[in-house]
Amino acid sequence: MTNSNTAAAPVGVTFQDFGLAEPIVRAVTELGYREPTPIQAQAIPVVLSGRDVMGAAQTGTGKTAGFALPIIHQLLPLASASASPARHPVRALILAPTRELADQIYQNVKEYARHTPLKVAVVFGGVDMNPQIAALRSGCEILIATPGRLLDHVQQKTTNLSQVQILVLDEADRMLDMGFLPDIQRIINLLRTPRQNLMFSATFSNEIRKLASSFLRDPQLIEVARRNALAENIEQCVFRVDSSDAKRAAVGKLIRERELHQVLVFSNTKIGAGRLARQLERDGLNAAAIHGDKSQPERLKTLEDFKQGRVDVLVATDVAARGLDIVELPAVINYDLPHSPEDYVHRIGRTGRAGASGMALSLMTRDDERALADIEKLVKAKLPVQSLEIEAARPPRAEREPREARAERGGRSRSGRRDPATSGAPARAAVPEDPLFTAPYQETPPAQRPEPSADAPEADDKPRTPRRTRPVPALLGGKRSG
Repeated sequence: MTNSNTAAAPVGVTFQDFGLAEPIVRAVTELGYREPTPIQAQAIPVVLSGRDVMGAAQTGTGKTAGFALPIIHQLLPLASASASPARHPVRALILAPTRELADQIYQNVKEYARHTPLKVAVVFGGVDMNPQIAALRSGCEILIATPGRLLDHVQQKTTNLSQVQILVLDEADRMLDMGFLPDIQRIINLLRTPRQNLMFSATFSNEIRKLASSFLRDPQLIEVARRNALAENIEQCVFRVDSSDAKRAAVGKLIRERELHQVLVFSNTKIGAGRLARQLERDGLNAAAIHGDKSQPERLKTLEDFKQGRVDVLVATDVAARGLDIVELPAVINYDLPHSPEDYVHRIGRTGRAGASGMALSLMTRDDERALADIEKLVKAKLPVQSLEIEAARPPRAEREPREARAERGGRSRSGRRDPATSGAPARAAVPEDPLFTAPYQETPPAQRPEPSADAPEADDKPRTPRRTRPVPALLGGKRSG
């Protein structure tokens, strides 16, 4: 494995200097790209040379353009304007761990290739397969996919990977965390050899390096920053609160005090994300939640509303930690510190993208001290910790008054009836008692019992004739006749 020195992009270098085709340069210029980021400046020439690459860079530094632009340039000589699907086989395959990241890559690649005949498609789970099948059958040179849904299409023979020349694994560490290793190996076995292999990620663990050694051929290692390093343009702070119940109030307080009009809040659980979004809505904030229990169309619509500013606060689980690309997202709040310290790097990487400034605020209780220590160990930095006082924080359940105490304080008995003597409410006017209902029962003596009326029916003292019963068959237990 050949190393590449950690360095910034050369001053004054433009996308024209890489020798990219004119349609590509025109597209990136229309998108507002001026100078390449460090990962782009170092990766694009290596990918254009045909070498395998391991690229490590902080999230939000432009890895997608770092591999997509040279791939489009390499496939341009094979592009065809024909409408025949046979003239548009899959030549580049890009694998992503989540639906959101796959869709984000698709949108970017489609923009980069807008002035070329190359066709781009994306497939991921959670949505109807029929539109994806139609797109695949019409042909595409560049296919972006999540591993599981891609294997579904392979099994149904709606796509053919035999002509893939370039394979890209984006956010490979996340794919391993999500258990995609068997699927990745199955997909690799379906591809032709030799081919060019590219692996990009924000972090590289020992497991990732072991996977890379299994299919990369003498890769060029490109690290534009120290592994797991945090961007210097992101303000980070950890706020200590007294209890978990105080966290919801803390989120609203931070948003209002810092006047955050667009903020991404991370929760570790789906239930917690939904509950927090509802609480913020009740507090007057325009909030929505996104997590794994939402359908894919719902998730895509919520993301689009957030990007367009129709939603101010997006509460998400780590399903949105990858692939959510929002221009100049001002802040990220960790409502829960992540279980995996690597996820902290990816979460805060949603803000401060492409050199912009950002803010990463985290909430912690006493139970989160171990998680904070693991994060500081990974990033090799000490995060500042401040105390955050919440005036109207609701006390934990264990500290709330017993029901009897609340009832007595509120002037109610345990049965729930209000006691006028203790409640301070005006007493109602006294109602005279009726001895018929309050006096104890006493039997009336026989001498005082009333005589029966002449019109009353005479008592029947004669024994009644017993009701005739139907005979029971002997088979069912009755008596035999004769």
